[in-house]
Amino acid sequence: MSDTAPLDSNLPEYTVSQISTALKRTVESTFERVRIRGEISGLKRASSGHIYLTLKDDKAVLDGVIWRNSAAKLSFDPEDGLETVAEGRLTTYAARSRYQIVIDRLEPAGIGALLALLEERRKKLSDEGLFDEARKRRLPYLPTTIGVITSPTGAVIRDILHRLRDRFPRQVILWPVLVQGKGAAEQIAAAIEGFNALTLQNKIPRPDLLIVARGGGSVEDLWAFNDEIVVRAAAQSTIPLISAVGHETDTTLIDFAADRRAPTPTAAAEIAVPVRADLLVAIAELERQMLTAITRTVTESRRAIDSMAYGLPNPDAVIGDATQRLDERVETIWRVFFSYFERHNASLQETGLKLIHPRERLSRAHTGLSFMAKQLANATNAILRESDYKWKRWTEDNRLGRGIDRAIEDHFGNLNSLAMLLDSYSYQRVIERGFTVIRGPDQRPITRSAQVADGTSAKVEFADGERSVLIGKAPKKVKNKTPINQTMDGNNKKQGRLL
Repeated sequence: MSDTAPLDSNLPEYTVSQISTALKRTVESTFERVRIRGEISGLKRASSGHIYLTLKDDKAVLDGVIWRNSAAKLSFDPEDGLETVAEGRLTTYAARSRYQIVIDRLEPAGIGALLALLEERRKKLSDEGLFDEARKRRLPYLPTTIGVITSPTGAVIRDILHRLRDRFPRQVILWPVLVQGKGAAEQIAAAIEGFNALTLQNKIPRPDLLIVARGGGSVEDLWAFNDEIVVRAAAQSTIPLISAVGHETDTTLIDFAADRRAPTPTAAAEIAVPVRADLLVAIAELERQMLTAITRTVTESRRAIDSMAYGLPNPDAVIGDATQRLDERVETIWRVFFSYFERHNASLQETGLKLIHPRERLSRAHTGLSFMAKQLANATNAILRESDYKWKRWTEDNRLGRGIDRAIEDHFGNLNSLAMLLDSYSYQRVIERGFTVIRGPDQRPITRSAQVADGTSAKVEFADGERSVLIGKAPKKVKNKTPINQTMDGNNKKQGRLL
């Protein structure tokens, strides 16, 4: 007898598939639609668009799936840690012998759950320094190009364009994105990064300012702007960014990361550009103030100049003293010049009297001297004209003393040149050309034969020295043995004459 009890042949027998199918029908028929509250964990997004997650509480877990069509209709992006209420139908998954909920509607479990998650995320990002005031950039005063990230339809973009046109028209580039629902956060972050990636080489100009905008809505509607990837993209933007999400009472995490928060999209446009009319009025006022300041400065400067000029000496007196000194120095120059000229002229005349032969050459020398005198007169007049011109120029430049000294140097230089010219006509130069000068015992030149008697001793001056001579008949000498054929006879024409 066997120890094992025989199988109950009265029990129905199922295959694995049959029992799985029976369980599936039982579960689905027993729980047609259910609402289950739980915290999301283990969320995964498949490439097919389906979402797999787990709902849990402190005692149990329940697998869930959101098919692609239902996921596209969600009003927010589900994420781990968010307490939600899922609505759907229970079913089983035979391949894994497990039951799960097929979710077709999902919403946060009350505003408190979202706000708790929002605060936790805000604290985390704040600790990383993404919200520090020190890293925020100044907005450009008058941007040339403004990039707007928002929905291409709706009132937001129209309000922004209308406000910019009224205040100060600027070039606007729209980057269209979803502003709520699945994929909205990814598109907004990509738009911020895309604008920052533009360079000068691109056909699309790089904006000077960004505006991220959306109209008002519930916390769930605005949840995309609380997404971590959007906040990080805004914080890392090198282009100054204005956040304009929701109404004035709405606050999202992008507001903390942006360089400036605007309560509404319309207010963002007002922050972006000044009012052109107000700017023109301000410019006109500044121009008026500038002209007033310039006029006041010129008036005060003129008064200061007049005050300083009052203490200065009379220009006529200063110039008069300098003019008088110049006249005295010119008179001195003339006096020295004429004295030098008369002295050399007398010497030339005296030499001319001594040089009685050849008369023609002396006549030419006299003619040359007259010509040189005329040249001297012309040169003197030229010097005086030049001196007068230079005096006027020096007086205008207020360099009287230095000009006078230079004029005197020029006059003395000209006098030296004239002296050298006169010297070339002196009697010494005539002697060097083959003539001599005869001086009597009193050293005065003998210019007439009647001035001396026979037997007078004299000196003949040559170019290289003097020799003593006796004028007239020579004294009788003792007869020598050697007969002298001829004796000195002043009347003998065969004998030579000294003069």
